[in-house]
Amino acid sequence: MNDSNPSDSDPTAADEAPARAPRYEQVVRWAEYVKDTPAAVWGPQQNAVVNGQVDSARVADVSAEDRKRVRAFADAELQRSDERDVDD
Repeated sequence: MNDSNPSDSDPTAADEAPARAPRYEQVVRWAEYVKDTPAAVWGPQQNAVVNGQVDSARVADVSAEDRKRVRAFADAELQRSDERDVDD
């Protein structure tokens, strides 16, 4: 599912308000689905989406600088996630 507008802007920048509400609703629906559905069902679905994004990224013309920026962002998010898991 791709509901975002492709652009040359920074993907980590804040979204415009009109696009935010539908995206937020989709996140809420997905969270409810994950909560109510066994992981054996939604796990492969999520893996397919992530794998598709990884495949798309591999064929995209991305500079080394952009890759480093994305990697740093992902590492920071994983660190925060790990810290939240420890706190729970």
